[in-house]
Amino acid sequence: MINFIFSDCQFRSFNYQKLSIMNFRNLSVAVGMLLVFLSCNQNPFTGKKTLAVVPNSQILPMAFQQYDQFLQENQVVTGTSEARMVKDVGQKIATAAERYLNANGYQGYLEDYRWEYNLVNDDAVNAWCMPGGKIVVYTGILPITQDETGLAVVMGHEVAHALANHGQQRMSASQLQQVGAAVGAVAVSEENQQMFQTAYGLGTQVGVMLPFSRSHETEADKIGLTLMAIAGYNPDEAAELWRRMKANSGGQSPPEFLSTHPSNDTRINNLEAWSDEAKAEARKYGVTNFKS
Repeated sequence: MINFIFSDCQFRSFNYQKLSIMNFRNLSVAVGMLLVFLSCNQNPFTGKKTLAVVPNSQILPMAFQQYDQFLQENQVVTGTSEARMVKDVGQKIATAAERYLNANGYQGYLEDYRWEYNLVNDDAVNAWCMPGGKIVVYTGILPITQDETGLAVVMGHEVAHALANHGQQRMSASQLQQVGAAVGAVAVSEENQQMFQTAYGLGTQVGVMLPFSRSHETEADKIGLTLMAIAGYNPDEAAELWRRMKANSGGQSPPEFLSTHPSNDTRINNLEAWSDEAKAEARKYGVTNFKS
């Protein structure tokens, strides 16, 4: 009898804990959905709603600080023809972006941007643009870009990431992912939490986070193509650049399923398909000649 009462108490206690977990989970899901509903921006190029749980008022100051720190810790190239080319192409892409945004009802979209374009002495094949228009090009990518138009492909793509608030979306998605992981961790026993978190991380990386990143890359390719065309560069050259990228990689890129970037072949096919559309968009701004 005593054992039975004890067992019954344990059973009721377990049900109470389970109910609490379910309530916590439901509350967390509701809060998460409310955050998503209330925290959205609009992509000025696609018109789609995008995640904005973390506002740019927080992101931009951090980006500017990190950019300045990066420049202090790395060798910035100045006074060379290549450094001047980076600034010239960057300014043309930024001007193209402003023309597009103003013409499409987004006046003032760039008011918090602090455009900066720097060439850094580094053999890595890389370039990036932080939120707010802070751009770095590595010297290691210049043998592949080869000329001003090739550089415009790269810089147009990187600027597109910033304009579409991809950094903001990634940070927002990461926060929601952490909320989901916390909810799941409560719902399993303590000794299995580590196992759950490991499995959850893998599942979200492959099922949500990586495809989300690939979609950003594809979107930046298309936006960047439009920007370089409005800036007067031939968008046909974008596919040629990625053929050179493919040759440089030596076939060592990871499978597309587990990569944050589309495969080179996917990229080349997309860019070829979008080139005429980018030229047509540029003609709306009076651009009829495209520099190759």
